[in-house]
Amino acid sequence: MADLIYRLREAGAAVVVFDIVFSEPDRTSPRNIVENWTNAPEYASLRDQAIGLPDHDDMFAASIRELKGIVTGFALTAGKAPRVPVQRGNFAFSGDDPTQFLPALPGAVANVTAFEKAAAGNGNFNVLPETDGLIRRVPLVAGFHLDEKSGGGVRLYPMISVEALRVAQGAKTMIIKSSGGSGELGFGEKTGVVSLKVGRIEIPTDNQGRVWVHYAGKQAARYIPIWKILDGSFDRSLIENHIVLVGASAAGLLDLRSTPLDQVLPGVEVHAELIEQILAGAFLNRPDWAKGAELAYLAGLGLILILLLPRLGAVWCAIIGGVAVVAVFGGSWYGYTEKQILLDPVYPSVAVLGIYLSASLISYIRTEGERKQVRGAFAQYLSPALVEQLANHPERLKLGGETKEMSFLFCDVRGFTAISETFKSNPQGLTVLINRLLTPLTNQILSRQGTIDKYMGDCIMAFWNAPLDDDNHAVNACHAALAMFDALDVLNEERRLEDEAAGVKHLPLNVGAGINTGECVVGNMGSEQRFDYSVLGDAVNLAARLEGQSKYYAVPTVIGEDTAVQVADRFALLELDLLAVKGKEEAVRVYTIIGSQAVHDSADFTRLSNAHAEMLAAYRAQDWDSAQRWARVCGENPLAPRAIYDLYEERIYHLTFSPPGPNWDAVHVAETK
Repeated sequence: MADLIYRLREAGAAVVVFDIVFSEPDRTSPRNIVENWTNAPEYASLRDQAIGLPDHDDMFAASIRELKGIVTGFALTAGKAPRVPVQRGNFAFSGDDPTQFLPALPGAVANVTAFEKAAAGNGNFNVLPETDGLIRRVPLVAGFHLDEKSGGGVRLYPMISVEALRVAQGAKTMIIKSSGGSGELGFGEKTGVVSLKVGRIEIPTDNQGRVWVHYAGKQAARYIPIWKILDGSFDRSLIENHIVLVGASAAGLLDLRSTPLDQVLPGVEVHAELIEQILAGAFLNRPDWAKGAELAYLAGLGLILILLLPRLGAVWCAIIGGVAVVAVFGGSWYGYTEKQILLDPVYPSVAVLGIYLSASLISYIRTEGERKQVRGAFAQYLSPALVEQLANHPERLKLGGETKEMSFLFCDVRGFTAISETFKSNPQGLTVLINRLLTPLTNQILSRQGTIDKYMGDCIMAFWNAPLDDDNHAVNACHAALAMFDALDVLNEERRLEDEAAGVKHLPLNVGAGINTGECVVGNMGSEQRFDYSVLGDAVNLAARLEGQSKYYAVPTVIGEDTAVQVADRFALLELDLLAVKGKEEAVRVYTIIGSQAVHDSADFTRLSNAHAEMLAAYRAQDWDSAQRWARVCGENPLAPRAIYDLYEERIYHLTFSPPGPNWDAVHVAETK
């Protein structure tokens, strides 16, 4: 940090502002390190030498003092203050005592005192969001409640942006003008703060000492990475005679704000934009009469429409209302762009339009609202062609739930924990990877008439035969599963080439899928306040359990018996087991998909299918020698999923030495989901 401010000042920075709190001593300073050393006598000499080395905090404080023009920042908090921030500038008042109008807090997270005393300025960087979470106004001055030991009362501190302007001008005192001050008419009322004067700059404020930030939007040109400053590869003209703010823009450091123009904006840029508008004199102003004017517009135009609708009809009232709304929006925009006046035309106009729409367009709204509801509900889950069919024929969608036979698919990433660990320092990169995976998998589902029910992290839930009928829902679900694994192979090859080019270890993505078919209830599920189009039923739960068992059997896809019956002549299937999934006592036959119909019709699969049937028959008859022999025969087939026969050979080995008894039903009971 000392090197950073040295390089910035050397480059000609007028002021360097830290939107960072150095609230704790440097734990790597020699005197702090030796506290953890053993007290053994042989270390005494080394301990004395270490303690005699320069302290890091003292060196940083010395750099701040020598380089001058440095402004430190701290945070006011609602908790008890561990230390009282140092006040560098002074305040003078004109009019009523401003402490009764300004926001004040009882606590602070302040810098190490030596830093604040060495700095030319010290200010807070608290920005308070509006009720909707957006930063629109920033308090230029905030109060700190002193305890009795510190003298009591409220001590005022400027925002770091204001403190930067004070230091840049070499000013000592800032003047707060309130109601009753020179040239201000309060008519006996204490109406609040009027303005803040910093050096030669006077800043108009609202009654709580806040200013509306006139955002220009996030601009990459404002930023210079710190590493460029440290290695000297930056453009000095960007620094010379400028106020430079040092702050964090990484998401993990939690200094991100939402503004009217940017959903995510580093807090340090809020201060930068505030300094820019103060220097430019481009202040936004919401006059005292603004709220009254907005209410008058709402009441006047609303009353006119109520009176004219029965007489003139919907068309003429639509024209009158539309002209009035356009005029008000145009006037508001003109006031904003030309006069920097803030008037809100949105809420009054919405209310006026509500009066008009409720009286004259109710039938149209019902029809369009129904289509919009269908499109909005299914646009992210169905293919565009299906969405358009539902929008044009909404009667085909039975709202409220219906019972029908459907096919369900669950898909989950294998080894996701290990993959996540490689992104622990880059969570955004993990999000990009998951989106990159889910997109092609989703495309394969949608292109085969499937419906995406939901995403659960790295898991996809999909179903077929709703909301539109699909006579081949089981076949389409199996086709989608095979296509998903083909798409996954393409993605893994792309990532492998990228990882080789980047010189990093390649971790391929693997997924497992479960498919089941059965009767369920499908429709709008939820509460009166919020509902989703989803499904309920035992067949859904079984599909989810089958997906989990794909890991145990080490196969890409596990399908239920009802699905297998419907697709047996269209795909190469092998029966896996008699399985009682976790949470269910009744066993079901489960299968895996080896390939499409071309594989089903091949000679290799015919031999594998026959041998596999012999193995299962011998296994369930407790003929262990025959079962083991057939398992080895199956394993030699080029189409064989080797892991299945390894699993059965291991079972046979254990059952040979511990026979299950005459009442054995050959059912495998799953211990995990």
